Amino acid sequence: MSASGRMSSAWDGPLAISTDHKWRFAAPSEADFEPLLALRIEVMREHLERVFRYKPSRARRIFRQHFDEPGMRLILLDSEGAGDERIGCVGFRDEPECLKIDSFYLEHGRFPDNSEGLRVLVPQFVKELQNDPWGRPYQYVQPGKKGPYDIISYGADGREGGSGADQDLTNSDVEQTQAVKKNP
Repeated sequence: MSASGRMSSAWDGPLAISTDHKWRFAAPSEADFEPLLALRIEVMREHLERVFRYKPSRARRIFRQHFDEPGMRLILLDSEGAGDERIGCVGFRDEPECLKIDSFYLEHGRFPDNSEGLRVLVPQFVKELQNDPWGRPYQYVQPGKKGPYDIISYGADGREGGSGADQDLTNSDVEQTQAVKKNP
C-alpha cells in the first residue's frame, strides 16, 4: 500500500489501463526521482527480500541508472480538473529489433487475467501483437510458474513440451539467459 493508500505493483509485462480516465506519458524531472524511488522500493522490496537482494543503496543506484535513461516516462492521470496526478513510471528501452518495456511501476497496478491476455497491450502500447518465430501467437498465463505471469512460445511443433526446436520458451528463460550473459 502506498503513502496515498493505494495498492502498488511492479510489473514487467502487459497491463490493462482503464480508458475511462485520461492518462498520458511525460518526461520526468529531478523532483520526481524520490517519489518514484519510494514507489519502486515499495513494490519491489518484498520480492527482493525473499531472494536476499534488498539493500536501499542498491535500489537507489539501480533506479538512478534507469531514471537517467532517455526512455524513462512518468505516467500521469488527469484528476478531473485538479491537474495531473503522478501514478507511476515506465522505462522504455530501444533494442535492435524492438521497443522493450524495461521496468513498469504503477499504483493501482494489476496483472491482466488469462481472459485479457496480451491483447490488452493493443493499441495503447503496441500497434499489433507479434507472433513467435513459428508464426503462432505467444501465449499468456497468469500466474506463471516462476513469476506473476508467463509469456510462452510452444516451439516449432506448437505443443507444450518438447526438445530442440520443439522446446517451449518463456519470458523466464529469456530473462535467465540475459542474466547469464551479463554475469558470466
